[in-house]
Amino acid sequence: MTFVTAIEFVTRCLEGAGVAVIVIGALVAAAFAVHSMISRRPAYNRFREQLGRSILIGLELLVAGDICRTVAVTPSLENVLNLAIIVLVRTFLSFSLEVEITGRWPWQKRAGAGLRTELNGGSL
Repeated sequence: MTFVTAIEFVTRCLEGAGVAVIVIGALVAAAFAVHSMISRRPAYNRFREQLGRSILIGLELLVAGDICRTVAVTPSLENVLNLAIIVLVRTFLSFSLEVEITGRWPWQKRAGAGLRTELNGGSL
């Protein structure tokens, strides 16, 4: 097995895992939503949060696969520019999803996080 073959295999695994995370996450979120609706509990916000988190994780895996392919397999200027565009779009999507899910930017601290950090000796 050559280096390029190994990287292509890893890339396909990362991309497959990304798609699987999104699909399985959507199915699990839908199952929880249906269960909540049957139990007459609110389901919409939890469904959105679970679906958004699975999409975020899936996007991260897809970006990792794109980076592996571009950097290790076909490092041409055109491919690097395509990767930059893909990463920008996916980063924008990730930030947008994070704001939708948590109501704050990814770099903003959670409420009470400072207190926990002080109580734990400076670590989360």
